[in-house]
Amino acid sequence: MIPDPTVAAPVVGDPLFVGPFVDYAVNNAGRLLRLTYEHVLLTLITLAIALPIAIGFGVLSSYYDRVATVVLWVASILLTLPAIALFGMLVPVLGIGNPPTIAALVAYAQLPIIRNTYVGLTEVDAAAIESGTGLGMTRFERLRRIRLPVALPVVMTGIRNAVVILVGLLAIGAFIGAGGLGGRIFYGISQTDTPMIVVATVLVSLLALAFDYAFGVIEEGLRLRNGEEIDPTIVTRTLTAVRTRLS
Repeated sequence: MIPDPTVAAPVVGDPLFVGPFVDYAVNNAGRLLRLTYEHVLLTLITLAIALPIAIGFGVLSSYYDRVATVVLWVASILLTLPAIALFGMLVPVLGIGNPPTIAALVAYAQLPIIRNTYVGLTEVDAAAIESGTGLGMTRFERLRRIRLPVALPVVMTGIRNAVVILVGLLAIGAFIGAGGLGGRIFYGISQTDTPMIVVATVLVSLLALAFDYAFGVIEEGLRLRNGEEIDPTIVTRTLTAVRTRLS
């Protein structure tokens, strides 16, 4: 169909441009909220599984250089695998839906968390560790009471990077039947429904930003607890003030 030259195309900033997107969001608010909740829940479940595995490997790597080389290499390989290919490899084993998606995302979350855990633990001041040894602390006690508390802000940076990756890749999981907002994106593409695609994509982006900001606030709190000089955000300053008044 040849466009009518007398009719102006909608442009960004024109109410006609955002109207269809607003209408879709309002008319499907209930479904979008449910899918957003699913997206958040699946992200948190994946993170809960990935964290102990990645931190465990990060701690182990900090003690043994050869283990660190192998672990970081394997985690790097996992992160470079195309998501669709990894999903396809897991479907025959775990079926379709959330299980293979979560398994793949756990693999993708490993590298940033392992790497930052390793870096954070290896950069702890040797004098502090020697002081713990002089006080009679065991290796585990030094890890729990000295190394991990100092390294936590760096670990949290890795978790922030991982969670942004998880939120985005979870949308691709809809290709094999996973829940969340990705289903709306793929269905919108198949139906050439631009408002559906745009609204779902915007929600995924907002979720990634929200997770990143929330973990960023936690990271700032950890850095302040360690005595680092930083310029905290308004939320961090507010939470610090509230905690000070309550204590």
